[in-house]
Amino acid sequence: MAKTKYNTIKRTTTFYHDRVERFFKKFERKNPMKFTTKRSVEAIIFLVIFFAFFGLLAYKMSLPKMLNTFMQTAYHLLLETVFYIMAICVLMGAISKLLTEFGVVRLLENLLRPLMKPLYNLPGVAALGAVMTFLSDNPAIITLAHDKNFNRYFKKYQLVSLTNFGTAFGMGLVVVAFMTGLGFGKGALVGVAGAVIGSIVSTRLMQRSSLKSYPELDAPVDAEFGGDEQQITFKSEGGIFMRFLNSLLDGGKDGVSIGFAIIPGVLCISTIVMMLTFGAAGDNGEYLGVAYEGVPVISWAANKINFIFEWLFGFKDGALISFPMTALGAVGAAIGLVPRFITQGIIDNNAIAVFTAIGMCWSGFLSTHAAMLDSLGYRKLIGKAIGAHTVGGLCAGIAAHWLYVLLALIF
Repeated sequence: MAKTKYNTIKRTTTFYHDRVERFFKKFERKNPMKFTTKRSVEAIIFLVIFFAFFGLLAYKMSLPKMLNTFMQTAYHLLLETVFYIMAICVLMGAISKLLTEFGVVRLLENLLRPLMKPLYNLPGVAALGAVMTFLSDNPAIITLAHDKNFNRYFKKYQLVSLTNFGTAFGMGLVVVAFMTGLGFGKGALVGVAGAVIGSIVSTRLMQRSSLKSYPELDAPVDAEFGGDEQQITFKSEGGIFMRFLNSLLDGGKDGVSIGFAIIPGVLCISTIVMMLTFGAAGDNGEYLGVAYEGVPVISWAANKINFIFEWLFGFKDGALISFPMTALGAVGAAIGLVPRFITQGIIDNNAIAVFTAIGMCWSGFLSTHAAMLDSLGYRKLIGKAIGAHTVGGLCAGIAAHWLYVLLALIF
């Protein structure tokens, strides 16, 4: 009986679906605009969500004040946060270039090499990937992965796990320098330790899930990864003074590129997150139309279950959960939230430790993992990489919190 009923519903659904498809195909033949069902439905859904989102904000804040807050927040973020981050990127870019030019990167690689196999199940040369991404950003690991002198040490499942391994240290120097510059150096150092723990979890999970689904990846890397890409080299030419000067200028130029790259994330993502995190600026809950106002939906929802976040991360205020949420897409946008948290008085070294750990480990992996694995030719592993890295980032934050608690008890 149930089966007959199911078949009847299925036939009816198919019948109406076919009629709708025929209608739109007929409409498409007559319409030179090439109207398609999928795109039209997508457009309608987008418009509904778009007007619902901004309509609710305008209803609560009033339309003029909502628009003014939207623009004022982006403007203040640009002046007060983005240029500060860009300055750090330029300085750290110059420093990282100097470290590379004068052999410090190679020295660090040699020191870290013995840890790679027991901790990450990776060959020793992978330490170079960790150092490079820490000094720059996630894509540096893919540049290395395409170097045939580098990838010949790996098996296939190890090579694809570099997306998780390298991402866990992306923009690490910038994040640590930013947090330290705000006076939270102790929390930032604990956060680095948490990020290392998260990177181990993420890399190991990626390797395990990849081998479980695709046992054929347990084989040496083929020449397909060698390509014609320019190989990574650390050769130096010229006198010491010119090498020093060129490294400063070239590294600073790279820092400018990173600084420009974070502007859209900070202005777009952080503005929206802030408008959903903080409330009215007026003394009586009145909206003034100034920067950093909004409807605190995220804070309200997070405070309802903040006992979970307080135990896992030590967060005293639900608004702090907006940092990990933002770090999923862009760590530059996430650290743009920190000055406002300081102004609100809801942040401490424990929160900075968690922010540093999650910010480094996730470092906007949702926006980079797909492209990174696609460049390696393993698009089918994107879901596994994202899943493993999500778990790794959460473990990084939890580890940073409890490490900070332990250190606070000891010292």
